[in-house]
Amino acid sequence: MELTPEQLVAEFQDAVMELYFARKRIAVLEAENAALRTRLEATEQRDT
Repeated sequence: MELTPEQLVAEFQDAVMELYFARKRIAVLEAENAALRTRLEATEQRDT
């Protein structure tokens, strides 16, 4: 299947947008992970 130049551009733009939102989601997950690690460390220190 061959794509027209317009279709290739549209596919590229879609891929760029997917990457943009994936990176935003990764940043949110990393922040959530850091907060959970901090809570876990605090809980472990309190329990010992």
